[in-house]
Amino acid sequence: MKKLLNDPAQVVRESLAGLALAHADLLTVSFDPAYVVRTDAPVRGKVAVVSGGGSGHEPMHCGFVGKGMLDAACPGQVFTSPTPDQIEAATRAVDGGAGVLHIVKNYTGDILNFEMAADLCQAQGIEVRAAVINDDVAVQDSLYTAGRRGVGATVLAEKICGAAAARGYDLARLEALCRQVNENARSMGMALTSCTVPAAGKPTFELGEEEIEMGIGIHGEPGRERVPLLAAREIAVRMAETILADLPFRSGDRVIALVNGMGGTPLLELYLVYGELEKILHAKGIAVARRLVGNYITSLEMAGCSFTLLRTGDELLSLWDDPVLTPGLRWGL
Repeated sequence: MKKLLNDPAQVVRESLAGLALAHADLLTVSFDPAYVVRTDAPVRGKVAVVSGGGSGHEPMHCGFVGKGMLDAACPGQVFTSPTPDQIEAATRAVDGGAGVLHIVKNYTGDILNFEMAADLCQAQGIEVRAAVINDDVAVQDSLYTAGRRGVGATVLAEKICGAAAARGYDLARLEALCRQVNENARSMGMALTSCTVPAAGKPTFELGEEEIEMGIGIHGEPGRERVPLLAAREIAVRMAETILADLPFRSGDRVIALVNGMGGTPLLELYLVYGELEKILHAKGIAVARRLVGNYITSLEMAGCSFTLLRTGDELLSLWDDPVLTPGLRWGL
């Protein structure tokens, strides 16, 4: 294992310390329990948006804390759910009196711990609602989930709901909006290589030199099939066809398209793959209204990519275009 580490057991804490120094203008870090909040939290009268999950997926979630996106994020240990005390403390720290929305990826530990934290906060008089993201079309169940995994649509939901909260949407409307995003989004990923969890010190799985994994999870969970290495064009077709058939997407739809790197794939390749995806969509009469290419929900240093397509209308596009200022996503400010 070759990584920029001091002590594998301290990697999350030390990374948070660096995040706090690098982005002191945007966010503040609590270390015990660990959570990240925007510097002006709580914002009175605004619904707060909170998310979280295991570390190793940066910039998600902590890199999306700031104006126009998340009010707080709770980082667990690498690929491990945050604990209820983290989530409770973060929720209390950002409650501005209008309630709090939890955006939760569909992993068993995340679901249980966010539910426990919500119960604790409700007992303290904080109104909390939750929306679950389960956009991955690759597999129905995995090592970490009952049902579909929550992946790339989480980024889109956090951006859109953060913008809506900044506009003054109330908690019920914000919850419904997040569910709308999830219901209209579908994702699938693939891996060229495994990743190595620092505490484990060895790759999570093995792939041959001429093998790829289709439908991989963001924690290195098995995908739907292991196949020989294909040209980027063929990989794009396989993933896009699976996604498009699932909703299903139809000619005349408008979409926000996310081509996401898993941490170890250069932009040279991600833009190439994006070009292939847009060709596929154009041929099917689906218009790309907005696009995002880069590393947004990663799996440490895994090489590979994922596609997310969100069927969208005027409201979602307008919210997407609203200003955002976070370490990992920024425009309009």
